[in-house]
Amino acid sequence: MLADALYCNYFLIARLARAGVDVLFEQNRSRISDFRRRNRLGPRDHVVAWPKPARPQWMTPEEYCAFPEALQVRETRTDHQILVTTMTGRRRASKEDLAQLYARRWNVELDVRNIKTTMGMEALHCRTPDMNDKELWVHLLAYNLIRLLMAQAANNAGVDPCSLSFKHACQLWTQLVLRGAPVEPALFDLIAQSKVGNRPDRIEPRQRKRRPKPYPWLKKHRLLARADIILYRRPQRLK
Repeated sequence: MLADALYCNYFLIARLARAGVDVLFEQNRSRISDFRRRNRLGPRDHVVAWPKPARPQWMTPEEYCAFPEALQVRETRTDHQILVTTMTGRRRASKEDLAQLYARRWNVELDVRNIKTTMGMEALHCRTPDMNDKELWVHLLAYNLIRLLMAQAANNAGVDPCSLSFKHACQLWTQLVLRGAPVEPALFDLIAQSKVGNRPDRIEPRQRKRRPKPYPWLKKHRLLARADIILYRRPQRLK
């Protein structure tokens, strides 16, 4: 399991380790890693025992007692971050292997962007919870369908599916298949033609470049706002 620093906590790692799942998380900034301790595997690479923290309020005493008193994890510093993993053997996974594996977590960010931005699911348009659930599942169904086409195209071309453009495949699906064109090998060849660039160690700021326009928020129904403009020659401000 790959995840960012928000998931790096004792109880989640212990639950996954109990289920036989190895984890690779970024170290939470609230925890201090001292690489001068024992059980060193290399430069800034060691195995430490995390003591069990105090019981959270949401956890019952029975659940708390089921967790071990200490958790064996491996802490290693890469170029610009500290990684925490349950793969404690250096021969099983070196520092370079862990750094390369964690770098693939960026694909998760790209997949979420494809679902929200490329497929237009940033805002749900239905007005009831049941219809919003249906809209969400329809988007996920279409996403998995396009990913299935990309996987088949990558298999035919002998390339990595992550190297193909999701937006290109989505546009082909919209323009060809939804208009009645059959799914044939030519479609897979077209999907495999467009590839995304290989940009390792990419870091982008989560900031907006374009400035927002100085208009107030629309906090009433559009019909009422139009009626105010007709009556008062301008929108009325809410008190």
